[in-house]
Amino acid sequence: MTDLRLRRSVLYMPGSNQRALEKARSLAADALILDLEDAVAPDAKDVARDQVCAAVRQGGYGERELIIRVNAPQTPWGEADLRAAIEAEPDAILMPKVSSPAVLENIADRLEALDAPPGIKIWAMIETPAAILNIQAIAAARRNPGTRLTCFVLGTNDLAKDTWTQIVPGRAPMMPWLMTALAAARSEGLAILDGVYNNFSDLEGCREECRQARILGFDGKTLIHPSQVALANTAFAPTEDEVAVARTVIEAFERPENAKRGAIQINGRMFERQHIPMARRAVAWAETIAARGQ
Repeated sequence: MTDLRLRRSVLYMPGSNQRALEKARSLAADALILDLEDAVAPDAKDVARDQVCAAVRQGGYGERELIIRVNAPQTPWGEADLRAAIEAEPDAILMPKVSSPAVLENIADRLEALDAPPGIKIWAMIETPAAILNIQAIAAARRNPGTRLTCFVLGTNDLAKDTWTQIVPGRAPMMPWLMTALAAARSEGLAILDGVYNNFSDLEGCREECRQARILGFDGKTLIHPSQVALANTAFAPTEDEVAVARTVIEAFERPENAKRGAIQINGRMFERQHIPMARRAVAWAETIAARGQ
């Protein structure tokens, strides 16, 4: 089972924008991806690296999880990004273009060679056709503790680009890829985040895609604009009714008369013992959100 760290809203922030890095300290996002890759022009890479690492070291982001997305190892900036990110000690480093487990094994070797602090985890961008075809093997790389793999991040824009797939309402063309990646993540106990919604002025469209992602089983959604944060936080939180039903299920199975029963009826619905972990997760999730105060 994945951990219950809140990742309902995971906001990309361009590392070259100093003002954005400062503003992020006051946003209600659960996590921030401080980006050195796609959001940064080639001639701004060095400045972005310095600014992002300085911001992480300075802190002031509260309980928000901080992730640095570095450039791929084979790029001119990849090695410098990785070294600087390790020194800054974010919660995680997001690796782009993870298309095979070999990428993660190589990163594991670099983390060991660079004596990376044990608290730094690795997140993997799943954004190429090869990644989808190799997804189970990529997820299974978590079995090697050295990879530090904890989370998949779907790169739906890159998947669309490389496959010529159109991104349409409901995302029917992408549904097999989304669910295959999710199944692989869950089979290895990984968290998994949905891709971004590009039209940040279309709040209703973003709301619907957040709802869809939650129904599909994602932990949260990556975002490109602060206006999308509240939508994601609401969509990925259990409703009051869901929590109430969960508490009822837990309490019912804990009664002495139900101790040996595999299934019970509650208000006209049948619940089996397999529903107990789901109910406990819903309650724990709601309590975690309440403790955050968002």
